[in-house]
Amino acid sequence: MLDGAASASATTTSASHSSTASSSGGGSGQKTVSPDKALRLARAKGYPREVWYFVACFIFLVSLFQFGSWVVNKLSKRRARKTDTEAGADTSRGRFSVRNIPVAMVNAYRVIAFRLTLNIGSSYTLNMAEVFVSCAYFAALFIWEFINTTDLEGMKCDLSYWGNRAATIASAQLPLVTALGTKNNAVSCGTSQLNYVHRMTARVICALLWVHAGNKETILLRSLNWDRQPSYFIPAGLAAIIALTVLCILSIRPVRNNAYEFFFVTHFLMIGVFLIGGYFHADVEELGAYIWPSFLVWALDRFIRVVRVIWANHLYFSWSGKRAHLDADVELLSPHFLRVRIARPAHFHWSPAQTAYLVMPTVSRLPTESHPFTIASIEGQDTKVLGEDAPYWNELVFLINVRDGFTKRLAKVAETGKKVKSRTVPTTGRCQCGSGVTFTLPTLLGIVNDVRAGKSRCTKVVFIWAIRDQSHSEWISKALKQVLELTPPSLKIFIQIYVTAGEPPVTSEKAYDDDSVHNSSGSEDKGTPAASLSDFTAVSFNTGRPDLRAILRDEVAVTTGRMSVTVCGSQAIARDCRAALRFPVSGPSETLKGGADVILHVESFGYA
Repeated sequence: MLDGAASASATTTSASHSSTASSSGGGSGQKTVSPDKALRLARAKGYPREVWYFVACFIFLVSLFQFGSWVVNKLSKRRARKTDTEAGADTSRGRFSVRNIPVAMVNAYRVIAFRLTLNIGSSYTLNMAEVFVSCAYFAALFIWEFINTTDLEGMKCDLSYWGNRAATIASAQLPLVTALGTKNNAVSCGTSQLNYVHRMTARVICALLWVHAGNKETILLRSLNWDRQPSYFIPAGLAAIIALTVLCILSIRPVRNNAYEFFFVTHFLMIGVFLIGGYFHADVEELGAYIWPSFLVWALDRFIRVVRVIWANHLYFSWSGKRAHLDADVELLSPHFLRVRIARPAHFHWSPAQTAYLVMPTVSRLPTESHPFTIASIEGQDTKVLGEDAPYWNELVFLINVRDGFTKRLAKVAETGKKVKSRTVPTTGRCQCGSGVTFTLPTLLGIVNDVRAGKSRCTKVVFIWAIRDQSHSEWISKALKQVLELTPPSLKIFIQIYVTAGEPPVTSEKAYDDDSVHNSSGSEDKGTPAASLSDFTAVSFNTGRPDLRAILRDEVAVTTGRMSVTVCGSQAIARDCRAALRFPVSGPSETLKGGADVILHVESFGYA
């Protein structure tokens, strides 16, 4: 940390690297600091603020790009022709138009930022936006860390200049790292992929803190002068940095995927040790103000979540007889797949494919334990039109893969047929916490619902679902049947179901089939699809894995106007879809000639 508080009024006319000297004027006995010390103290206090200015400007720039994309989308909707023909029937395709320049620019930005990727192995993918943000953040912090570290005698990279500066810059960034890890924050309004950014910033901070910890002056010399600092100064700092290091190691994807509950509990404990130890270590040098705002950010997020829990589940906190009506029905669709159904309270609202936290005290090991899952149903359609049995309309439905921990215990409860007491808390965002169809099914239902209500002019939907066994189509066959029956004539729907049984065994990263069977040695369910579903001409059953690149390129080739592609599945599926929608298929040259304005939204399997 810094070498104590000091005044920056010392003159720098002398290049002497002397120690503190007594003032010669007035006999006041006041002391001035050496020019070197005054300079490094001023920079150590000013550079963290400059880093924050940079981060704030960067967030504003990203928000500006997002806002610009939103404005272009709105303008393109207004210009869209009101036609009932299928996409691609517009004869204006192939002709250059100046009006298409804004859309072409936005398309180029999407392709470069989100569809060009850096693939690390078979299971890890970073798009260029994530690569750029990571490099920019790392470079910014370390540039401010090592810039201007030559002392007044000309010695470059003076340890006293950059050793403690690393701690001040890192500590000043902790409120941002904490905010990115919460679910209720202002940053998410203008950016996305906050879980990745949260982990990335935490790892950069960890590296910067180890630069500070490696400062021999701080660790060795000060540890030998216990009379100068409180006895807890060094232990608190070491505990903090060790806790953050353990946390960063355990946050790697294999640990999160295979032992998420262990990671969750460890994360909670380690972050507490890190913030508390870091605060007491920094407060000795009067720098605790950099860290204590993190506690406020966390407390505000907890408070908002408690309010949301009470608001969404206030009937549970009353003596009303409706409490039992809101208990969850848990059904075991297969040895590796669950369906949870909860009656929707009248005040509970959500958007298609939105995420909600499930709290089940009788299943969880901790009373405050909650798990995020994507809501597989929608609200809005009149159930009288659908009949009594419409499980994916106007009630909360979750399709959950059975893994270890909470979901495995929930599967055992499903075998008993008992209802489960549950609390449901909607979140403000979306994440993939289920199977692929959990995200795409409510998206399809939402499109049909909006078209019927006159809120959307969508004319064509192609729904593709890859499953291991064709009997798995029974899980949502009733919902698909109802969709086809309710579809207005202006909307054409094509449902393509691919059955991958008989394909060579593959790992979860390379699999194309539904995630519900990734961890199984094979499916024991046998049978044929429901007759009511196979009777529809819009539904086709195919064998093998879908050629997503060919399907998407064919659709782009015949489409004009906006085209939205929503993908949820393994990394192999995500990579193929991104590759299919890059240059030149979905580039500015095609958009300028009236080609499709393609929007790609990708959700991949995995934990946040």
